[in-house]
Amino acid sequence: MESPCILVCSIDEQTGYCFGCGRTRDEIGAWTLYTPEERRTIMDALPARLETVERKPRRETRRQRMAREREDAARSSE
Repeated sequence: MESPCILVCSIDEQTGYCFGCGRTRDEIGAWTLYTPEERRTIMDALPARLETVERKPRRETRRQRMAREREDAARSSE
């Protein structure tokens, strides 16, 4: 199932959007109940939503950590 989750689960108090993915609490909770078309519609709106959050997440996401570890490993093997 397609999901925009990047494992940064924290809601912006001003907008109500998750700092990581841009979904609302209700959308996150009901994600598995939506049709693929409903999920796609929500996902199309997420980039604009993320532009409105008051602050960006401070912690490193799992995706960022994995990319950094791959880069570190590649440098180490050179």
